[in-house]
Amino acid sequence: MTTAPKALGVEVLNASKSFGAFRALDSVSIKVKAGTIHALLGENGAGKSTLVKGLVGYGVLDDGQIAADDREVHIASPRDAQALGIGMVYQHFTLASGLSVEENLLLARGRMPWKIDWKGERVALAAFMQRMPFRLPLDAPVAMLAAGEKQKLEILKQLYLQQRFLILDEPTSVLTPQEADEVLGLMRDLTSRGELTVLMITHKFREVMAYADDVTVLRKGRQVGTSAVANTSRDELAAWMMGTVATHAPNEVPLKDEAPVMAAVTVERLPRKPVDDTAQVRLALRDVSVEDDRGHTAVKHATLSVRAGEILGLAGVSGNGQKELVEALVGQRRVKAGDMEVAGKAYHATREEMTQRRVFAIPEEPLKNACVAAMSVAQNLALRDFDREPLRRGGWWLDRRAVRERAAQLIAEFNVRPPLPERTIGTLSGGNVQRAVLARELGQPVDVLIVANPVFGLDFASVADIHARLMAARDAGAAVLLVSEDLDELLELADRIVVIAEGKLVFETPAARADRTVLGQHMAGHGDTPAHRAVPAERMKEAIG
Repeated sequence: MTTAPKALGVEVLNASKSFGAFRALDSVSIKVKAGTIHALLGENGAGKSTLVKGLVGYGVLDDGQIAADDREVHIASPRDAQALGIGMVYQHFTLASGLSVEENLLLARGRMPWKIDWKGERVALAAFMQRMPFRLPLDAPVAMLAAGEKQKLEILKQLYLQQRFLILDEPTSVLTPQEADEVLGLMRDLTSRGELTVLMITHKFREVMAYADDVTVLRKGRQVGTSAVANTSRDELAAWMMGTVATHAPNEVPLKDEAPVMAAVTVERLPRKPVDDTAQVRLALRDVSVEDDRGHTAVKHATLSVRAGEILGLAGVSGNGQKELVEALVGQRRVKAGDMEVAGKAYHATREEMTQRRVFAIPEEPLKNACVAAMSVAQNLALRDFDREPLRRGGWWLDRRAVRERAAQLIAEFNVRPPLPERTIGTLSGGNVQRAVLARELGQPVDVLIVANPVFGLDFASVADIHARLMAARDAGAAVLLVSEDLDELLELADRIVVIAEGKLVFETPAARADRTVLGQHMAGHGDTPAHRAVPAERMKEAIG
């Protein structure tokens, strides 16, 4: 029987790191006690990634010390970190896409025998998977997994390696509420038993308050606050993150004139005008079915409608057909059966139809799916209409000056940083790539907007900015289909929420009356009865007419 590992305590003292003249970390100290969950908060550029890269050996610190179990250690490479029992689940996947789930788990061990006992390994892996809060088919090719499933596999890899200190970078971004609670509950259980220590990077205050023991906030490379979670509040953490109040010592009561940042820390519906129930149905699907890459039906007889001035949220665990549905709506995948309509007319998602009917899209992973990474920001902003006036002149000539001028205008309007049209878009941060895509898609009148996981992995300020842009499009009369695995996002933005499970639309509710537990049950495929599940689709058919 394998002995359970002992949790590792880690302390970083006066950590500093510079990149040229830029000071990414400035004398940051953090103590993560053995057998605890320590949350690390901060905006993009706050220094979180630089700090944890120092812990896992991908970026040696310029100054400072690292201690593990009260003993100074030197981490100069990932092998050094792994030897200490330090592992990390990265925000960006580190999987071998050409291999299966079981092969990726075995590959995580690093050194393999020259001959693998596949029968014995599969028995051991199956037993391991049975103990986990979520499971993946061991023979599933990683290339066929959706983003949420890949996130799960990254977590499974580290649990399989029995690491003593685990760094989690936004670990629950694409999980259902129940799955998120199961994963963090497992972390809580392992830390309570003294088998694991967790340093968790997250933007979700609910996770911090419910599961973390301690919390540290970084801002612009500096440590601005550390406290036991029991001795702080959501408002104080948000204020530390945003720099809206002076820093106070842990346990100190904020001054009376230090305004809390309520909008940043609560899931509440943003101000908006009510939906007009008589407004035109801009986007309609009738009995639409779509196949995945393996020829299996991923979307099964989907019927839905979205009116002008409405956000319809599509909730579901990643891998339940959302990806295929979005690809069909934007012309990247053929519809197997059923009909799609925009403003009452048949819609086949051709480029010409999308242009004429003002259908725009913001897909998941925009740098991969909505941009050409090696091209400039200005060139990417022109991808929609480079072949039309005023960007095209004389029937064939691309007016580069017009491209740059229009790009400069959109960059300023949508706050893309740095404000350089000639900058290669692949060098921008995730939030600024998303702002650039928003500028391209929302920089003109929009009738239908299809959005998929628009703020996955982005910083606090970028999330607020992008959400405000989506609400402005909705209030300007656009019909918005918002596909998101983040239930908090849907509860905040949507007017109605529809749940998809195993490719079927199984439940619908007004967002204002939505129950998180009920939504999570349907997302996990545990709705009441088949007849009950069919009711929303019938109601949507009536709405379409």
